[in-house]
Parts: sequence; C-alpha cells; structure tokens
Amino acid sequence: MAELTLPASMKPVSGKTFKAPAGAKRIKTFKVYRWDPDVGGNPKIDSYEVDLDACGPMVLDAIIKIKNEIDPTLTFRRSCREGVCGSCAMNIDGTNTLACTKDIGEISGDVKIYPLPHMPVVKDLVPDLNHIFAQYASIEPWMKAKSQPPSRERPQSPEERAKLDGLWECILCFCCSTSCPSYWWNGDRYLGPAILLQAYRWIADTRDESAGERLDELEDPFRLYRCHTIMNCTKTCPKGLNPAKAIGEIKKLMVERR
Repeated sequence: MAELTLPASMKPVSGKTFKAPAGAKRIKTFKVYRWDPDVGGNPKIDSYEVDLDACGPMVLDAIIKIKNEIDPTLTFRRSCREGVCGSCAMNIDGTNTLACTKDIGEISGDVKIYPLPHMPVVKDLVPDLNHIFAQYASIEPWMKAKSQPPSRERPQSPEERAKLDGLWECILCFCCSTSCPSYWWNGDRYLGPAILLQAYRWIADTRDESAGERLDELEDPFRLYRCHTIMNCTKTCPKGLNPAKAIGEIKKLMVERR
C-alpha cells in the first residue's frame, strides 16, 4: 500500500533529528510521525538513529528503545509483544501491520512509521478507536441463543467448528479497516472489513440462534454493501485472515435468503 498523499496544510514537516551514540556501527534511521494536541500545528516527522546492535529485531523493539533511551515524549500503544492483542497496529513502511511482528531486517532504507491512516490521532502513533469500537458493539459480538442451554455446553461437530477458523483469530487491530478506501470515505456508516468479519464469525457459529436477525441488521446500502472487493484488507492483515471472503459470505447469505 502506498503512503498517503495529504493536502499541503496537513503534511508533516521535518522535525528533530536524534543521532546515534558515538561508535555505533549498524545504524538504522526511524522516521516517526509526531503530533501533540497540546501544541497543535502541523504534525512533524522526527528522525531517530538507532544502533541495531543494541536493539531487538522488531520495529516495536526500536520504538520502545527510542522512548526509553532517546525521547520519552514519544507516545504509542503496545501490550503483549506477541501479535495477539493488536495494540501496536500502525503504518510501517507504507503498510498497516503490527510493530511487534514486523522485522526491522525486512525494511530497506529508513523505517517510516505513521499511525493507522484515516483515523483521528490522539497523539503521535495513537489513533482514536472510539468510533470503530462503537461499530463493533453495534453487531452485538456475543452468542445469542434463546433455547434452553444444555447442562454443560452447546456442542458442535468438528465440521461446524471448522467454519469458525479464519474468523476467531481476529485480534481487532483494525489494520484491514484502515487500509480500505471505502471505510476511509464512508466510515460513518460502512462497518468496514474488521467489523464485518466479526459479524460473520457469529453468523457462521452454529451455536448462535440469531443469524437471521444479524443479517437483517446488515441489510443496508452502507453497513455492508460499500465493500468493492479490492482486497486491501486481506493483503494487509497481519494474522493472514481474509476479511474480503467473510464479507462475500455475508453477501451470499443475503442473496440466498431472498
């Protein structure tokens, strides 16, 4: 995915440059998007020279090193460091991915780090996720069953359980939704690939008894049908999932029920 082209009034300007310590031999420059709401003005790009011989192999290792040893004002989200929580999702080298699983060695030249695109920025690399999590809540992402529950659990056959593979692994990092032009332009009404994949996860679950109601809620010109299957979402997913396929399955069910 190419880097975003911004209007001149919004383009980041060159910021500070932090040099590597004297004697460092294997230096990599990290160009990091910076914006502070308390300061205002245009965002800027600060450059940090990092000694890779004194740094872990992943981009998140470098960002943590920058914050701990070079510039404590740098702000970002992170948690598990294992590609499970989705907290450190950001745009690295032009692609939405997880900083904790992105190998610095895979990037030639300077490492360019931006927040997830087309999201309001809280500060630096931290996007405002309030709206997209409200969309997630709107699909009611929990099992809804009206029948009397069994004494132990609601059973599934291996074949029924297999239908959830490629869905339950989603970690809600939102790399896919923020790589989708339809979500960029219609995010106020279009649910986007991450939320629609999560919606299909419950529709496909044989233990859930509200598939019809869930489909009714998605039957809308914007909530579902803004997807044009350009596959950006599938290409960028750091977990190797296929949100476009899940959206296609929902559309297929819409046709079959008519």
